Amino acid sequence: MPDSQVIDGKALAETVRNELRAKVETFTAFGRSAPHLAVVLASDDPASAVYVRMKGKAADAVGLRSTQHTLSPDTSPEDLRAVVAALNDDPDVDGILVQLPLPDQHDEEAIIGMIDPSKDVDGLTPINAGRLARGDESGLMPCTPLGCIRLIEASGTEIRGARATVIGRSRLVGRPVADLLLNRHATVTTCHSRTRDLAAVCREADILVAAVGRAKFVQGDWVKPGATVIDVGINRNAEGKLEGDVDFDAARVRAGAITPVPKGVGPMTIAYLLSNTVTAAQRRRAQ
Repeated sequence: MPDSQVIDGKALAETVRNELRAKVETFTAFGRSAPHLAVVLASDDPASAVYVRMKGKAADAVGLRSTQHTLSPDTSPEDLRAVVAALNDDPDVDGILVQLPLPDQHDEEAIIGMIDPSKDVDGLTPINAGRLARGDESGLMPCTPLGCIRLIEASGTEIRGARATVIGRSRLVGRPVADLLLNRHATVTTCHSRTRDLAAVCREADILVAAVGRAKFVQGDWVKPGATVIDVGINRNAEGKLEGDVDFDAARVRAGAITPVPKGVGPMTIAYLLSNTVTAAQRRRAQ
């Protein structure tokens, strides 16, 4: 079998950004200010700082306004909650993102839970997550799962009627991407650390989404010939290079289509963060 189609997430993300530039131009045509994304960084984690800078640059590139609220890693839970509450109350702010992980003194669930659902551009508040779990896509939805669905569609894969396997059940990726696939009429199996004979389950999948956080966890012979493989993993090897959750070289000779790492899911996550910000602004300003 020839090597699979490599799905170019970087190029597709640029397509999404071009769509957003047009939406922002229309949005601001009548004197309205551009959609405004507020990012809260309360950690000294270097990776988090890099991600926040990337998000800010990406927002600026499509015409959004972005502000960064940087707090000391020693910030008290009360002070962090006060910042989030102020952003909730600020009518000029359309989207709020609290960069995770937070330092140990903070209750992440409580902080995420207090974000105004209409500004929850990560799609993680209980209200938005609950809507999606009920099959309702009217709320803001998590960025990475939205990017995964767009990548699958871009590969030409028919989701309706397909057998889809999702490895991972996190609230960030595994559960919501399974919900989105189910809403599109796939037959979905969610796997995790206690799944028996995981390899055999994966071999039945027409669509395989790997989101476990373990480098090269999914072996090439786990992939059904012709399957579409979406690799959400971002892991650094001993040489500091990025690797996915899938053994890419082994899997691509069996898959029909596969995302690389990097330049696969990652750029789409940021693109859909911007998309959610524009959507939040359109809905809020319309009210």
